[in-house]
Amino acid sequence: MTSSELWDRETAERYDAEEAETTSATVLEATVGFLAELAGDGQALEFAVGTGRVGVPLRERGVPVTGIELSEHMAAVLRRKVDEDTLPVVIGDMATTVVPGEFSLVYLVYNTISNLLTQDEQVECFRNAARHLRPGGRFVVELGVPPLRFLPPGQIAVPFDVSERHVGFDTVDPVEQLLVSHHFTRDGDDGRYRRGASRHRYAWPAELDLMARIAGLELERRVGDWDGSPFTQDSPQHISVWRRPA
Repeated sequence: MTSSELWDRETAERYDAEEAETTSATVLEATVGFLAELAGDGQALEFAVGTGRVGVPLRERGVPVTGIELSEHMAAVLRRKVDEDTLPVVIGDMATTVVPGEFSLVYLVYNTISNLLTQDEQVECFRNAARHLRPGGRFVVELGVPPLRFLPPGQIAVPFDVSERHVGFDTVDPVEQLLVSHHFTRDGDDGRYRRGASRHRYAWPAELDLMARIAGLELERRVGDWDGSPFTQDSPQHISVWRRPA
């Protein structure tokens, strides 16, 4: 069993439309280029491949991609884009599911490691990445920096989007390192909003480095974005690359 929340059919069907800003060729160009360079002439494995937002264009770039996905509904949306021979997908959780092959790159994007709600499961995710990597291979994680600097004493909520059709804010439990993202989305023009929420376990970069060390991986580099910009104290996210020693 995994603590990750399972995405249902309705959520999967509207996922691409709601994430349109992150699926444009302009946005994904840097992401796909970064990953393709690390994959080199090897194969890539995407944990939580979802609807193929990154996996499909990376495959189109010439990198053989295999995916692991917990939600059959998300995988069904991906399957409309590419067939099984082009981008194989195994249904399972990213902490324990093992697929055949040896990979030069395992990657986990868009804060998805935080879907694992316990530290033990996040450690197992690193171990699972390591067992799939060939010597010299890399594990890449994209993850936001916990927004605790925005919380004055006594406040537990931080807004991250206030727009015409969407209001989003996070509530934070610093003791359990749990964050709940709340979404109010207007689907039509009648003024009604659809409410949704998702739970996440946040982790600091240093904590991830320790998880990597437990899994036998070494930090190779950490940047603030897919374009390679420096990671600083003001960076809202990081892209971290750990390497399995040769």
